[in-house]
Amino acid sequence: MREKSMNNELLEIKNLEIQYVTDEEVVQAVNGIDLTLKRGESLGLVGETGAGKTTTALAILKLLPRYTGKIKNGSIILDGMDILKTSEERMRKIRGNRVSMIFQDPMTSLNPVFSVRNQIAEVLKLHKEYESGEAINDEIAGILELVGIPRIRMHEYPFQFSGGMKQRVMIAIAIACRPQLLIADEPTTALDVTIQAQVLNRIRNLKKEINSSMLLITHDLGVVASICDSVAIMYAGEIVEYGTLEDVFKPENKHHPYTDGLFGSIPNLTVKSNRLNPIEGLMPDPTDLPEGCKFHPRCPKCTERCREGVIPEAKNGSHRIKCVLYRNGDLRGRNDV
Repeated sequence: MREKSMNNELLEIKNLEIQYVTDEEVVQAVNGIDLTLKRGESLGLVGETGAGKTTTALAILKLLPRYTGKIKNGSIILDGMDILKTSEERMRKIRGNRVSMIFQDPMTSLNPVFSVRNQIAEVLKLHKEYESGEAINDEIAGILELVGIPRIRMHEYPFQFSGGMKQRVMIAIAIACRPQLLIADEPTTALDVTIQAQVLNRIRNLKKEINSSMLLITHDLGVVASICDSVAIMYAGEIVEYGTLEDVFKPENKHHPYTDGLFGSIPNLTVKSNRLNPIEGLMPDPTDLPEGCKFHPRCPKCTERCREGVIPEAKNGSHRIKCVLYRNGDLRGRNDV
């Protein structure tokens, strides 16, 4: 029997801290993040490689490496249920049923020795009961048709599909049980631009059809703009800016310098330029994070206040920014420090 939350929030992550611990070092992967995802909405989690996005997603499914991945603090509440206090036996009933994940690389996520039909059937048999093989075949055919794959191809193997079609198979596996929460981990990274658009349209339409919420992990702000309702900008294991699509994408709004840098790195088709404008420097080593603001070694607006102490968070309605540029928590006007 499913536990039901009385509010409109499907997923609440509070003060989540995750480390990867080995004999040689401790990797500070996620450092006290807060996220909320409402029912039926999409949240884009954006940041560079190594920001902690996939680690956050794996924690929701309790799929962190058994011996090295350690959740040091925080809570993950899914529909009123504390995931971190849930047994492994119960998690097996939740994964693929209430929460599903579209993994990053379909080339390595699909099993090459099983047909597409059998890989979808594995999910369905685990969570549902069928009277006959014909009934489950009809169900699989319907799922494949939802993602644009004809029924006659269900008995084929992954090597017989193109990259875009493999990604559609991954989506079919993820939506087979109509999950409440769909986690998409960079679902278009390995695809060319034309196929990316097709896959995104398919995900957008499916989300509406099965009435799911979605956590979309991506590097691409353009993808976020086309599919998400809210945005979280992640850097070095922290959420540095969070808000609705309008909060984060309106150029006249106040932004974190890292967010400004991400937008500045996008080519502008209306302005002639000889060079792109990337963010200088690299993501800090997660085993040796800088004091104060983690972005300060790369920030063009860095001051002494950025290099030490706890960085305050400013709020204006749903919009949150973690930066000393905003005194007294005021996002209505920027103050020079």
